[in-house]
Amino acid sequence: MGQMVGVPGEMPRAHPFLRSLWHPGILLAVLDLIGLLIATYLSFVELRGEAPACAVVQGCEQVALSEYSRIGGIPVAVFGVVLSLTLLTLALAWWRTGNGTLLLFHYGLSMVGVIFEAYFTYLELFVIEAVCVWCALYAVSLLLRFLVSFVVWTRRDRYAAAG
Repeated sequence: MGQMVGVPGEMPRAHPFLRSLWHPGILLAVLDLIGLLIATYLSFVELRGEAPACAVVQGCEQVALSEYSRIGGIPVAVFGVVLSLTLLTLALAWWRTGNGTLLLFHYGLSMVGVIFEAYFTYLELFVIEAVCVWCALYAVSLLLRFLVSFVVWTRRDRYAAAG
């Protein structure tokens, strides 16, 4: 066995890069990537003029064919791609730089996204009367991103020097 280097009685410290992997910016980036993958799938399918596969649950086709599935002729999912890509970029940039303004932008944009998702969920439930499981998963991912960024923002001083 090799010798441990460091101060006697102290646990050896991990490499700074490994320590930075435990940064909440990584959690945000993973959630952003999940949202990006969902939104990309929905965008791809809708731009091809198809309905997303919903497996056992029914409703994706009805939601995709509704008048609410596009804004100005652009599938709503495309806006989700842009939002998720922006949030992913902000999360990774905050992780690497520790710049609190980037975290604030992530928090604010995810809040705006949650407000829009609340409206779209209302439309699904009470106007279209169908639920797209992919849309619901995207909404959950966005809500989680908002909640994580909110909690981290309220404790941001802990991460100011990390990065």
